[in-house]
Amino acid sequence: MGTHDAQHIVVDEAAGTLLTLALVPRTAANLLLGFLLFRLFDIWKPWPVRWADRHVGGGFGSMLDDLLAGCYAGACC
Repeated sequence: MGTHDAQHIVVDEAAGTLLTLALVPRTAANLLLGFLLFRLFDIWKPWPVRWADRHVGGGFGSMLDDLLAGCYAGACC
């Protein structure tokens, strides 16, 4: 698409969200918290999420930063 992370392609966001939700216990509160934490880590980009976003190119890099954010969120729930 000629951009670092095309905004109209959301498969990376879906993958990160689904990973988070797969890691948390299945209660309404945990699912909501997991989703909110995923969004927080996806926006905030703590290390190594920020590193992956800046240094890993292409579609793999776009997926990797969201999957790492999903891991952070899942670990926090």
